[in-house]
Amino acid sequence: MRSFQVITTAATVLTSLVLHCEAHRALSATIITRATKLLPSYDYVIVGGGTAGLTVADRLTEDGKTTVLVIEYGPNIMPNSIKTISGGFGGMSSGYLYDIQSVPQVNLQNRTTAVQAGKIVGGSSAVNALMTVRGTTEDYDRWGSFFSGSSDWSWQGLLPYFRKALNFVPPNADVAASARMTYNTSYWGTTSGVYAAWPSFQYPGTTLIMEAFKGLPGVEFPGDSGSGKPGVYWYPQFMDPKKVERSYAKTGHLDNQNRSNYHLIADSRVTKILLNGTTATGVTFIPANSKLLTNTTTVVASKEVILAAGGIHSPHILQLSGIGPKKILTAAKIDTIVDLPGVGQNFQDHPMLQATYQYRNLSAKPSPDDMFMNATFASWAQNVWRTNKTGPNSIATGNAAAWLPFPVISTRASTISSQLLAQNHSAYLPADTDPTVAAGYAAQMRALASALNGNNTAFFNFVITGGSTSGILIDLHPLSRGTVNVDPRDPYGRVPMVDYRALSNPMDVTIMTEIHRYARKFHFENPLTATWRTTEVVPGTSVQSDKDWEEYIIESLSPSEFHPVGTCAMMPRELGGVVDEQLRVYGTKNLRVVDASVMPTLPGGNTCQTVYAIAEKAADIIRSGAGTKARATVLA
Repeated sequence: MRSFQVITTAATVLTSLVLHCEAHRALSATIITRATKLLPSYDYVIVGGGTAGLTVADRLTEDGKTTVLVIEYGPNIMPNSIKTISGGFGGMSSGYLYDIQSVPQVNLQNRTTAVQAGKIVGGSSAVNALMTVRGTTEDYDRWGSFFSGSSDWSWQGLLPYFRKALNFVPPNADVAASARMTYNTSYWGTTSGVYAAWPSFQYPGTTLIMEAFKGLPGVEFPGDSGSGKPGVYWYPQFMDPKKVERSYAKTGHLDNQNRSNYHLIADSRVTKILLNGTTATGVTFIPANSKLLTNTTTVVASKEVILAAGGIHSPHILQLSGIGPKKILTAAKIDTIVDLPGVGQNFQDHPMLQATYQYRNLSAKPSPDDMFMNATFASWAQNVWRTNKTGPNSIATGNAAAWLPFPVISTRASTISSQLLAQNHSAYLPADTDPTVAAGYAAQMRALASALNGNNTAFFNFVITGGSTSGILIDLHPLSRGTVNVDPRDPYGRVPMVDYRALSNPMDVTIMTEIHRYARKFHFENPLTATWRTTEVVPGTSVQSDKDWEEYIIESLSPSEFHPVGTCAMMPRELGGVVDEQLRVYGTKNLRVVDASVMPTLPGGNTCQTVYAIAEKAADIIRSGAGTKARATVLA
């Protein structure tokens, strides 16, 4: 028996009288199976049952009185592929991901790319690689700087919520000692139902590769991944340490909740936010598999509608509801209720490039290769996993990485920073970009120009797995901005038009070239890697000049690490913002956005932990009815 409320069937809401008669029974039920059991209204209707939506719903219903309905597009299931830890990508089954392709990328030889986000209760936290990483202090201070120097959207303003968001469990003492792991529990909490824990095994090669960064100047080694400092460090993974299974929004914020005021409906697609003038009053939704927009259910929100549908779908729903850039809505024949130019603009994601280095003499055994090449080791690994869920199969995607500032990786940092500052920034946006959006982009570029020239923002990500090869380099702060808009040919279709506008700012090529050159420096100009007998497999030594690198990047770049953000940016309205510091949608009442789309700029790390922190902070903002500062101070 489930102890939370699940509505499994959507139909047209009956008359008010019938609904009121059913309300009492709905509150005492465990599983709601008929739409007639829907309450006549909820205090809050949350659109999206993912990382942010379930976190906010959990916190708002803690009092046992506040009624919340969560509406999720995907199914409410937990298949074994999602539970699994080994490999980290088990949850990325096509059945639990939205089927979206970007428009052809004109700067990537007209290639399209998959736009991946979780389509399941738990959202992207159910399908990600389980990497529990934060950005740096400067990443979060940058957000508040777009408002004022005293904004509570800052490292100090978010740190209490990073602590609240995750339950940190230290690594086993023997593993920590052998791998030379460091951690600092002061940056973590112990009360959340979402866990940050560690595998029971580490490959010695991981430590060896980490230590090799000491052979290059300027590299720091923070004592904990949660410290907000760039450098080379160990980080935990989203894992329940007892079950040795994925820990995510569903397990932490929905399962085992004994609250009759917390309802969820899965397999349901929200088609529109209902507005009385500019005040949000509820939503309409249809079964997710329905092709008819007429088979709608209406749900009333007496206090607020909270959009938590993510960086791709939150702007889409706003635009379908008449909130967004007027010219885009007009082209789609949607009546404009609030002309808000920033909705769907400012789209960002972390671009990735392959860079494969093969180590023929990395003297560290066993290694991940032995899982495939050493039958004795592989048999042992399978046996200890079956017996007590320990050993190499408890590793997700590696627990160590380098996150380095730009001056550390490039001697040209000052020059590149000056070049970015001197740009005519609006020239790298679509020609018809609203002046407010252009102003916001210019403000972001000025902030990133400063970051390029400093040591407090990580631009380079190199994931360390301890094997005989390495493979992926990530640009943590791309300069190009894309769009997520309704398709004017089919505005009410299931998916919006997604355009990464990859490499639209040509300085992204410059920065990624420097990132790759640093990877070469690490492998070939480093006294601590000299004995590894490294071979560069991809892109290969024929790539040398700036022109060579540009051609390689154009041919090979993936514009997405599946971290879509920015499309409902938390910035001043005059800078193209969509929500204010209380996450309220400009020009409306009783409508907020709480998800990755509110991030004005990307953090230098995987976005999941940051989304949890945003949701925790948002829940306190909503419950307090006050500004952000007082509550965060109490929690600190």
